[in-house]
Amino acid sequence: MKKYEDLNILELDTIREIGSIGTGNAATALSSLLGCEVRIDLPEVRIMEYNEAIEWIGGPELITAGVLVRMSGELNGIMLCVQQMEFVNLVLEGVAGRQIESYKELTELDRSALIEVGNIMISTFINSLSSLADITTHLTVPAFALDMQGAILTVPMAEFGGQSDHIMTIGANFICNHQTVPCRLLLSPDIRSLNFLLKKLGVLDD
Repeated sequence: MKKYEDLNILELDTIREIGSIGTGNAATALSSLLGCEVRIDLPEVRIMEYNEAIEWIGGPELITAGVLVRMSGELNGIMLCVQQMEFVNLVLEGVAGRQIESYKELTELDRSALIEVGNIMISTFINSLSSLADITTHLTVPAFALDMQGAILTVPMAEFGGQSDHIMTIGANFICNHQTVPCRLLLSPDIRSLNFLLKKLGVLDD
């Protein structure tokens, strides 16, 4: 059984390719939703310890929005879409024609829009992954959280911290209307699912 920190160069390269394809498809879905061209920089896929991942997305005390979906079926785990203020305003500008200065200004309609966008991006990413690996994955109804990033990241830590203290982080910059907006997706399949996925992709022997 391989853990994240045990992955070799070939396995990491395969995961990076999945991250690139999945994030690219998520950008396409976002473009359709917002009605503007959304381009994406080359995504960065890294395997990090939880604390390192929290620092990478802005630090534990940064208030942010998060959309979380649980995966089941042949791939079990969690995927989280971290929505910092720049991303939130990109979405609100596209769907409501307005921006906010504080998360306290979010209305129920705003929250619904952020949940929908996060769910679409996660679903598009997971569908791309499932299609590439020829696996079946079911997703739960998305949950929305507004909290410090350290608190939001305690969910995957609590569920999978006993298996590994590492997490897969996927980061990219979305470019829309000449505005560059960072986006962070965190994918945390359990260890059994990670090994099953690598076998299906042909980079891990039985």
